[in-house]
Amino acid sequence: MNHLEDIRKILVGRPVSHVWRGIGSALFLEFGKLTPRTKPDGSSGNNPQGDITLMIEWSWRIENPRSILTGSWGSEGQWPKAFHTLRHAAVTEVSFFSSLSELQICLSNGKRITSFMTAEGQPQWAVISRSTPRGSWSVKRGVVVFEKGPERRYATP
Repeated sequence: MNHLEDIRKILVGRPVSHVWRGIGSALFLEFGKLTPRTKPDGSSGNNPQGDITLMIEWSWRIENPRSILTGSWGSEGQWPKAFHTLRHAAVTEVSFFSSLSELQICLSNGKRITSFMTAEGQPQWAVISRSTPRGSWSVKRGVVVFEKGPERRYATP
């Protein structure tokens, strides 16, 4: 199974519908039709969810064509403006890099979103699909895996 091609198939051409910050420095990009989020307790969430979500728990950066715009270790005051620059730009490319499959998403406006774990363990990204195929891709033991079924729950405000 070629997980990179599967992720490309569902993301390339889709515009970024919403960008938001989770707990700590977690970054969420929502793609496709937005629907209200419901928390596990049934209450309304603060941010809508798309048909597809990219979650980078930590570490991440947003790049311009020739520089780093901001990142998870950058000034939090710059995040909202940087997040806004991603909205409505379409995904043009998805790639993995490094032997542990870090993720890079390229957008039509020249911006790139890149994961790059800087602590022990595994890259901390996931692509969650609420359509077909339903499930999520992430890295386990250094390999990209797909888990079918119900949506994974992440700590979100």
